[in-house]
Amino acid sequence: MLMNSGSNGEAKLAYGPNGFRVMRPGQHVFCAVTGEAIPLEELRYWSVDRQEPYASAEIATRRLIQGE
Repeated sequence: MLMNSGSNGEAKLAYGPNGFRVMRPGQHVFCAVTGEAIPLEELRYWSVDRQEPYASAEIATRRLIQGE
């Protein structure tokens, strides 16, 4: 069986204001606050300045307000 190296694990992304660019293929990224795995097709929230993903709008907002 042929396997696509690196495509089933954590992806490495570059976050931009209108989307993200895949730097290393993978299935998911981990939320910067909770550590929860976020499938790439479900990723909707991230910080361009911090270059980190978030699992939900609530978590992203909390991170922005608290400045953790």
